[in-house]
Amino acid sequence: MKNEKIMLAERPKGLPTKDTFRFENEDIKEPSEGEILLKTLYISVDPYMRSRMNDKESYVPPFKLDEPLNGGIIARVEKSQNDAFQEGDIVTGRLPWQRYTTTDGDGLQKIDESIAPLTAYLGVLGLTGLTAYFGLLHIGEPKENETVVVSGAAGAVGMVVGQIAKLKGARVVGIAGSKQKIDYLKEELNFDYVINYKEDNVLASLKEACPNGVDVYFDNVGGSISDDVLSLINKFARIPICGQISQYNKEEAERVPRLQPLLLTKSALMKGFIVGDYADGFKEAVEELGKWVRDGKVKYEENIIGGFENVPDAFLGLFSGDNLGKQLVKVDE
Repeated sequence: MKNEKIMLAERPKGLPTKDTFRFENEDIKEPSEGEILLKTLYISVDPYMRSRMNDKESYVPPFKLDEPLNGGIIARVEKSQNDAFQEGDIVTGRLPWQRYTTTDGDGLQKIDESIAPLTAYLGVLGLTGLTAYFGLLHIGEPKENETVVVSGAAGAVGMVVGQIAKLKGARVVGIAGSKQKIDYLKEELNFDYVINYKEDNVLASLKEACPNGVDVYFDNVGGSISDDVLSLINKFARIPICGQISQYNKEEAERVPRLQPLLLTKSALMKGFIVGDYADGFKEAVEELGKWVRDGKVKYEENIIGGFENVPDAFLGLFSGDNLGKQLVKVDE
């Protein structure tokens, strides 16, 4: 058998295309002493990966040309020469986009399907849920009866943010881009108000949705949507900056309003964050998220596409707004 992998073929200018990726085959490397052979089961595709395709410094190193891309993966141990892992163990970690990986196991975590479905460990119980948890609770700090606005509200992070804010007694306004997403946020997650940015006048809708202004803005998208939300922030507002998906495919940075006078006059806090900043608290956060999920207080959605050959399409779908919730690719059973 051969090991199929997905390489970064070129650095995209603007929106990536299928030419950005290249499939290659190689022999499967047998594990030596201290190593394990993993078989990929699920691959997570995420918006932040677009910025890693650029050859510029960021909070994580850029992908290298002519090498496999990598990200969150769930895999099964097929062979083990490492006492810490047994054949059949299910693990998650940051791994390359390929069907099989031989590794020393560093950075991998074993997961237990009896606690939650495997895919939850790439979503609500993985870095996605942790991003929502720490960004909202440690930066946003929502209080009862405050107004929390979430952009990208039907994405994997946004929907968890909104539900946690509701648990804290806040009034939640979501911004999303399709009728399906709007209906889901209203009917399934009980958001108080939802705005369709593709059809509604965003600023006018925000003024209607937030008559008392905005106390917390969880920013997943950036761009003009964020400009509109920020124009309505209250004094002492908190603004976690999680993502800027509206900007990832732009070849030149947009000219934006200077925010310092606004932040000054409103005594507001705007803070970017990386979930790894809060690694010391991961265990406790996963326990609390897990309890909320088991109790039905936090729901989650997954958009799972089958087939390793469809990983590039799943990634490209992130930028056309195809996914409701977490975007995953099922490689194998």
